[in-house]
Amino acid sequence: MEMDMKGFEDFQKAGQQNFDVAVKSFGEFNKGVQAIATEVTDYTKKAIEDSTAAYEKLIGVKSVEQAIEVQTTYAKKAYEDYVSQVTKLGEMYVDLAKEAYKPVETAITKKA
Repeated sequence: MEMDMKGFEDFQKAGQQNFDVAVKSFGEFNKGVQAIATEVTDYTKKAIEDSTAAYEKLIGVKSVEQAIEVQTTYAKKAYEDYVSQVTKLGEMYVDLAKEAYKPVETAITKKA
């Protein structure tokens, strides 16, 4: 009977450890998703502000050449900001995956 209780306690301990790893992993995943959401929100706000500023400049132009210059400057900046943002988000997703996997990796290493 004592042997059966030991097996059950080991099983229960392993289950608790796996649950703890899952909770840690989910916590890291959640932090990463929140950081990405914040980054996207900030980028969106800035993009809207830049778009509004370009529109206001367009309203005040006196010639077609000025309008083309304002539009070209805005388009170039918007493209550069977009490429920069996509690169940053890609890095954030990679970091998210790494951080969320760390508790699992640590648990596997301990068991090996």
